[in-house]
Amino acid sequence: MQHGILLLAHGARDPLWSSPFEAVARRLRDRAPDTPVALAFLEFMTPDLHSAGHMLAAQGCTTVSVLPLFLGAGGHVRKDLPALLDRLRRELPQVAWQLAPAIGEIDRVVDAMADAAWALVQPPTR
Repeated sequence: MQHGILLLAHGARDPLWSSPFEAVARRLRDRAPDTPVALAFLEFMTPDLHSAGHMLAAQGCTTVSVLPLFLGAGGHVRKDLPALLDRLRRELPQVAWQLAPAIGEIDRVVDAMADAAWALVQPPTR
């Protein structure tokens, strides 16, 4: 049984926008070198979720955790993503697709953003 990780970000027309998401994927690969990790985008960039899901299945993944790299669970996460996962489930029934919550709704992430925001607004020390 091979577990895979599929990170999903929104996507943008500016190719530099994806840099932080690519860094997340690299760090996951460094932490778990035997776990296939794919980064996909909802719009504007490639690969899309469908292609990335098929790539992970072709690598032998039988379970894939889909992690939305979104700050909140808006319409894309609540509506679009479940529909896209339903398509993958129909096309690749041998793979168990597990949808995680939007990363921005996890307390540790909210705490990390608050800490970073606080650090950025502190006056310089002399």
